[in-house]
Amino acid sequence: MKKTHWPARLAAGCLVTLTLVGVAFAAGQQGSQSDPLVTLSYLTQKATPSILSQVDSKLTARETELKKQLSAVVEGYVKEVEDKLASSGGGSSVQPSGGASYQVVNLSAGQTITGGAACEFLLRSGTATCVSDTSPGLVAMTAGTTLAGGGALAAGEPPQPNGVCLTRSYSFDSGRKDSMAECKFNKVLVANRGEIAIRVFRACYDLGLHTVAMYSNEDTFSLFRTKADEAYLIGENKSPLGAYLDIPSIIDLARRRNVDAIHPGYGFLSENADFARACEEAGITFIGPSSTILAQMGDKLTAKAIAHACGVPTIPGSDRPLKDGEEALAKAVEYGFPIILKAAGGGGGRGMRRCDKPEEVIPAFNLVKSEAKKAFGNEDIFIEKYLVEPKHIEVQILGDKHGNVVHLFERDCSLQRRYQKVVEFAPAFSVPEATRQKLYEDAVKVARHVGYVSAGTVEFLVDKSGNHYFIEMNPRIQVEHTVTEMVTGVDLVRAQILIAEGHPLSTPEIGIPSQDAVHMNGYALQCRVTTEDPANNFAPDTGKITAYRSGGGFGVRLDGGNAFTGAEISPYYDSLLVKVTSWDNTFEGVCRKAMRAISEEHVRGVKTNIPFVTNILAHPTFRAGACHTKFIDETPELFDIDVGRDRATKLLKYIAQIQVDNPSAERAQFDIPRFPPYEHTPPKCTGLKQLLDEKGPEAVRDWVLGQKKLLITDTTMRDAHQSLLSTRVRTRDMLKAAEGTAEILNDCFSLEMWGGATFDVAYRFLHESPWERLRLLREKIPNIPFQMLLRGANAVGYTNYPDNLIRAFIRESARSGIDVFRIFDSLNWIPGMEIAIDEVLQQGKLCEATLCYTGDILDPKRDKYTLKYYVDMAKELEKRGAHLLCIKDMSGLLKPYAAKKLVTALKNEVGLPIHLHTHDTSGNQVAAYLMAAEAGVDIVDCAIDSMSSTTSQPSLNAVVTALQGQERDTGLDPEKLQTLSDYWADVRLRYSQFEAGIKNPSTDIYRYEMPGGQYTNLKSQVESLGLGHQFEDVKEMYVKVNHMLGDIVKVTPSSKMVGDLAIFMVQNELTPENIVERGEALTFPDSVVSYFKGMMGQPAWGFPEDLQKVVLKGEEPITCRPGELLEPVDFAAARREALEALLAGRGELAAMLGLAGREILWSLVFVFPVYALFLWVFRRVPKKTVL
Repeated sequence: MKKTHWPARLAAGCLVTLTLVGVAFAAGQQGSQSDPLVTLSYLTQKATPSILSQVDSKLTARETELKKQLSAVVEGYVKEVEDKLASSGGGSSVQPSGGASYQVVNLSAGQTITGGAACEFLLRSGTATCVSDTSPGLVAMTAGTTLAGGGALAAGEPPQPNGVCLTRSYSFDSGRKDSMAECKFNKVLVANRGEIAIRVFRACYDLGLHTVAMYSNEDTFSLFRTKADEAYLIGENKSPLGAYLDIPSIIDLARRRNVDAIHPGYGFLSENADFARACEEAGITFIGPSSTILAQMGDKLTAKAIAHACGVPTIPGSDRPLKDGEEALAKAVEYGFPIILKAAGGGGGRGMRRCDKPEEVIPAFNLVKSEAKKAFGNEDIFIEKYLVEPKHIEVQILGDKHGNVVHLFERDCSLQRRYQKVVEFAPAFSVPEATRQKLYEDAVKVARHVGYVSAGTVEFLVDKSGNHYFIEMNPRIQVEHTVTEMVTGVDLVRAQILIAEGHPLSTPEIGIPSQDAVHMNGYALQCRVTTEDPANNFAPDTGKITAYRSGGGFGVRLDGGNAFTGAEISPYYDSLLVKVTSWDNTFEGVCRKAMRAISEEHVRGVKTNIPFVTNILAHPTFRAGACHTKFIDETPELFDIDVGRDRATKLLKYIAQIQVDNPSAERAQFDIPRFPPYEHTPPKCTGLKQLLDEKGPEAVRDWVLGQKKLLITDTTMRDAHQSLLSTRVRTRDMLKAAEGTAEILNDCFSLEMWGGATFDVAYRFLHESPWERLRLLREKIPNIPFQMLLRGANAVGYTNYPDNLIRAFIRESARSGIDVFRIFDSLNWIPGMEIAIDEVLQQGKLCEATLCYTGDILDPKRDKYTLKYYVDMAKELEKRGAHLLCIKDMSGLLKPYAAKKLVTALKNEVGLPIHLHTHDTSGNQVAAYLMAAEAGVDIVDCAIDSMSSTTSQPSLNAVVTALQGQERDTGLDPEKLQTLSDYWADVRLRYSQFEAGIKNPSTDIYRYEMPGGQYTNLKSQVESLGLGHQFEDVKEMYVKVNHMLGDIVKVTPSSKMVGDLAIFMVQNELTPENIVERGEALTFPDSVVSYFKGMMGQPAWGFPEDLQKVVLKGEEPITCRPGELLEPVDFAAARREALEALLAGRGELAAMLGLAGREILWSLVFVFPVYALFLWVFRRVPKKTVL
């Protein structure tokens, strides 16, 4: 047997290692002169610290010497002045060494004094505030700096002999609280809510101050009001937002409760100069800058002028509209490329063009001007230098009433979405140190120029070249102030209060005697956890928090507002739940800590942005500090969100619901469906499909016009189950009926089996491909034309798409098997259909242009949608080249005699086949079809008997039977139709949970005017929002919303918008009377915003202007076809992205298999022995024991 030598080898290795270590130590200690590794360690650990220490000691000595010299000069000058004043015995004048004379004037609090040019003021005692704000200000004798309106002086500061005051007014305010004399507050009111109110209350508690909260009706049960010593309802009859903006009521409350000072927080009135002025006039201290400074910095043009006056760079741009393209080119060359041309009324990316070269400017100018005129009705164009991938950096400023201003370094706020900050951190380590120093200097320069007092931020953009540009100053505490607090150790909110009391920055509670006293330690990062749904365009979510657990640990700070189990999240205010601020010594460490802390935040009951923020923190670009202001918009992978399924809560709710609804419920048992018979598959018979393929759409049109019989379109496979079962029927159940359908319905005009809500539901709920459905059904039914519902510029979605996407979709649909395209616009706006109509004609398929029916042509009081309105629209569609004309009565409003009247008029005026579509909600529509047949309608939409009536189409079996043996006999066999009806009756049982519970016809539909498919879907939508008990209220609100909007055409997506707005109004207890007032504080559903923007088209009678302004909140609507403004889809890029995602997914799978390879092999090794052991035991142990 071979000997094992591993013990000897191990001993030898240890011996060699010990020998080497001993030699190294014998040669010299690390960092000593005898260290054999010369030496980086010697240089870094010995030589460099020694040199630096000597330099520091010499600098300190020189600084001390200079201070002594300066102090001697200043003290001598002060002593000279004081001696002169003392020798005057309180006389009226003093003669200093300069030859001028001082006049002693005693003023009471509130009095003012005006000095002429070249006049000096020297305060003997008390304080003074400059109350004039005209430039160029005065030169403070303390520091030689310009003191603008709102600036303060204090007695006892060493004056400088060159102090000069031009004609200015001063108010000597030593007796008032907002003067520089220190005073102690007793009671502080916070004019805010939520997280920032709690933050201020805590700072007041630390200072021993009594606190007062104010709250609106909607905040009655909010957490912040419980954190104050006193809390009072305010704005009882105001809107949720208006309560916190009611200046007179806030001042009145403060006076009644003997409040000394008011802290405005951030948002609401924090930057309102009128509010600060009201506080000043009431003798209440406004904890923040003066009203004068707020007025200056609140005006962006004034702020920009101040920056210019200080020599601080701003973004170059025109301050008036450009005259022509030549002027635009001249400005572009002056500013430097790239530049951006902006329409005055633009927004959201529309009406803007970037130019990188001179030759691009004039064509872009002409294009933007044309676009602006069409979209906004305003041709004014401005130019501005375009910053490529800029970073948003803000510098924290702190100033006191004694003229001291310091910066507390910077924060990187580049992570933004729609100009709203998402994640902030400090320091901005990816910005060059030289640039950061310039930012500090310029920030302090701006603050000093205006005499800034309190906490504020000066905001800059920094481009890729390191150039920085002032954009604005925020004269308040910021949401992200916690980041600066974590890295500097300075309590900014407490500092605000102490400064307002008159304390200098050097007071121990603030602890900043000079700029050198402010140090940055480590890295801090703030994440905002909000109740927003990133997967739904960050729509704010509302409801009750059913479970809440927070994170924590060393270096983690939580600032919460309304985060606790049982909290009701309302739609009226900011969606912030909690701010998670983390600190660590390294940026990598703070990112990991923030991810851990935010992952520990457990919120159930409402959606949050936690998965989205986690994706940001994990992204390598963010970890490198390389994010810019457009990073989120340009990084779609951030939205690949793994949403928590909350399975435990859902399971418990399900069990509870079952127990309440039906404690003895059992799983339903169904027999095998009665499949319809057929002889051949594919069928040997031929139908209209073959005529279309052989001779084209015009031949089919002419054939239809020549038929005596009433032609049928069967909607069972599309609109029938959309209306009855929320579009939930699966492809497999359609395929089981396909062979029988092909033979039994061979003589029908078409099968409507695609389009509408098919795509949305197939992908989102059924997890099926609608394209696969089309392919499989076409294989089994080759003889009957397939028909789809196309929503014009919306295709099969709920928003407008670019023109090239609409064309590409129609081409692919035609290639895959669609023969008849029913094209409509949800507002009957023909421009919304024109691209789709044109493309269908190019593809050689049947184009069925549609007019949507609403109103009642038999009612003379309904004067909008008259017979003339429909006839005129039909003639226009005929001119556009349509092969067929459809009357789409999506709500079932077309009464029998109205059907006869409308069809008669159209047959007399238009030379196209007429195709009638309706819903049988009222129970009248079989009669409507028969009356229309008498008037000459060519085709009608029906559904198989067991899938018909109520919100679906009229019964195919009933129409066929009614016309049997008559002139317009359909030619279909009722007995064979019954076999199809039997099959669908059996299948329908399996989808019973999606039934709307409508048992009988209802003529209420004539009042609600709600499309049949929407009626069913709206009920499930309302129930999913927890408003099932208010479904009747929603239906009533649907009627009110329709009238409020001006009685519009209601069909998807316009009908969905009306439904969304009705639900929204019921949720928020709104009425048509108060929606304009209360809507100012609310974020409306996306569909409503899209409608009022003009993104669904233009209603025939326009938009209600007051409501439009409230919904759009300042954004300009468009007046042209949306497709003209939308950028074309880059299909090649989309394919590349899809391929890359697929390959990346395969790579991840391969990596996972690679990591698991060894574990799989070991498992296989152990499987057989374990299996053998199990068999051995099983064979030897009695079976009873085993069991």
